[in-house]
Amino acid sequence: MSSSPTTDHPLSGDFTLSLPHAHGGPAGTGTIRSVPEDFQVFEDLGYQATGDGEHLLLVIRKTKLTTNEVAAMLARHAGVRRRDVSFAGMKDKQAVTTQAFSIHLPGRPDPDWDGLETDQLVVLESNRHSRKIRRGALRGNRFILRIRNVEADRQLLQQRISAVARSGVPNYFGPQRFGRSGENLQLAKRLFEGSLTKPGRQLKGILLSSVRSWLFNLVLAERVAQGNWNRVIPGDVMLLVGSNRQFLADQDVGELQSRVDALDINPSAPLNGRSSRSLRAALEAAQVEQRVLSDRQFWLSGLERFGLTEDRRSLRLLVDDLQCEWAQNDLVLGFSLPAGSYATVVLRELLMVQSLHLRESST
Repeated sequence: MSSSPTTDHPLSGDFTLSLPHAHGGPAGTGTIRSVPEDFQVFEDLGYQATGDGEHLLLVIRKTKLTTNEVAAMLARHAGVRRRDVSFAGMKDKQAVTTQAFSIHLPGRPDPDWDGLETDQLVVLESNRHSRKIRRGALRGNRFILRIRNVEADRQLLQQRISAVARSGVPNYFGPQRFGRSGENLQLAKRLFEGSLTKPGRQLKGILLSSVRSWLFNLVLAERVAQGNWNRVIPGDVMLLVGSNRQFLADQDVGELQSRVDALDINPSAPLNGRSSRSLRAALEAAQVEQRVLSDRQFWLSGLERFGLTEDRRSLRLLVDDLQCEWAQNDLVLGFSLPAGSYATVVLRELLMVQSLHLRESST
């Protein structure tokens, strides 16, 4: 268990570095993203193309290209509007990532992709599908990460890896959610103050999400510091793993804790916004949330004023099929995460890694 988290103002530096760790802290150091191949991401939509329909579903492998750059390239090559190209989630530029795109092509033949392919972009699959890909509509991602020049106590590091595989990690939002040096929060402050006008729908969504992600991290950090991020306390809103089902924990938490230990349910923290049907914490859990957020009214009011709907997010991130192997002084990790989670929050529990690039896949 770590000491109580800091509550510094969010507008300077990488304030995620001070978030407490759950498993004793990093066991050593290493370097990641020396080359794009060190960070590989394989998207799992959770479904296959239907084989017919107005949409063409492509599986693309891209290197050193952003998701938006690929979408624009596909639109130009297919002769359609950019808005006719859809994808489930953003993937990092400084990586080798495999993800799906859909193109709306009603009554039109499939384009010839040979003229589009390069060393940076390869079309792996092309099949017709009955509907467009929706943002956020994916099961998760598989990561293959090479951490180079690892300096660590290998026995201690293996203990950390085993703990993560067994118990998961705190489900923090990663630093890339907030932009370099917290620039998204700086802009969000201007938005709430009224000095940033007409930011555009996409930018506004990014800024609002960054605020409530930061507030969520503060509540989770307090639970990690208390040692109960993966323990039920009275009044917790519990989330069923792999489902949106929510229910409230009463005073008798013994049976619920056994389900947490069995990786069936997780306690949660708020994604703040306007009132909705989402449950709110009560009893001891509500007291923790209120204490952490009591001096953040400026941010809470801003989220409500701009109409973001409140929700809940799991305090714990389960890491599936965690595998590791050594290649001399390099450690290669493979693991799968559900949509909306971050590989960096897994890495931070194992090693303090120096990265040449900040952004990564998050959905």
